[in-house]
Amino acid sequence: MKIATVVGARPQFIKAAPVSRVLRRAHQEILIHTGQHYDANMSDIFFDELHIPRPDFHLGIGSGRHGAQTGSILEKVEDVLIQETPDALLVYGDTNSTLAGALAASKLHIPVIHIEAGLRSFNRRMPEEINRVLTDHLSSRLFCPTETAVKNLAAEGITKGVFQNGDVMYDAFLYNLELAKEKSNILQTQGLNPKSYVLCTIHRAENTDDPARLTQILKAVSKISVPVVLPLHPRTRKIVHQLGLTSLLERVKVLEPVGYLDMIALEANTLKLVTDSGGVQKEAYFAGVPCITMRDETEWVETVEVGWNCLTGADEEKILEAVERFAPPEHRPTIFGEGKAAEQFVEMMDKEG
Repeated sequence: MKIATVVGARPQFIKAAPVSRVLRRAHQEILIHTGQHYDANMSDIFFDELHIPRPDFHLGIGSGRHGAQTGSILEKVEDVLIQETPDALLVYGDTNSTLAGALAASKLHIPVIHIEAGLRSFNRRMPEEINRVLTDHLSSRLFCPTETAVKNLAAEGITKGVFQNGDVMYDAFLYNLELAKEKSNILQTQGLNPKSYVLCTIHRAENTDDPARLTQILKAVSKISVPVVLPLHPRTRKIVHQLGLTSLLERVKVLEPVGYLDMIALEANTLKLVTDSGGVQKEAYFAGVPCITMRDETEWVETVEVGWNCLTGADEEKILEAVERFAPPEHRPTIFGEGKAAEQFVEMMDKEG
């Protein structure tokens, strides 16, 4: 079988890596990088260190307004699909590349496979939510990481071609945690001891584009009693400067964006994780680290239900209280599978033909 895979950002390459390793044993994969997110860290070292296959096509789309970006990706992916004539198209998650790839394939009558199907925040103001919903309704095979995701699809009338196979991100985390132990020295270079700091990430538009929310978050971060490590995205840094909020970061150890292995090392050794990232919430769970999520809702409701994640919104007092008092139970249920989601995905694909 010949499968075209569309990815658009570094996190999607990381998710795709464990699937590609298994898929390419018996099938041909064409990897298409849309270039939706420019990432200077995606050098040769990135692919070599993480054992990730390099893209066969790089479309060089770049950033832009949602409509223009999605349209450009759709047009260029369509050209590749016409040239390569794959048997199916595989997409991950909820980016504009995900939706554009699914649209291009469906209009060419190429079956769409969606990994990370069924996730819902039920907040239609999030572009990612629109992308998820539409991609699921365009897909003929939907691979869900959790039981909740399967139920979400059923509630929308999608029951055919739905499979629960665990989370490929867990596969990637387990694989790369061992690499991080071997190759990352970020704790030493930053003078950090394990379990002596709080790791924080802030990047989601609902927080960074809202001055009131961002101010509340930074006020809370500035008052956390233990050292805070904050790898800061350039866009967030620019907004902080524009709003005159840089003084709130004087007590914070602000880092340039870090590579994936360094990020895993920081996550695995932090006391608690304070974030607005969907992926980081899961990685906190994988690492057995309490997570405080500075959002009003989450796609990963299971992590909240089992007591390892709490939602604070962008509320200074709630964030500080959670950092001081939030403690998960001893038991951490297996809700994302056993770390073999990629193998189960390929097995199901082969079985279904």
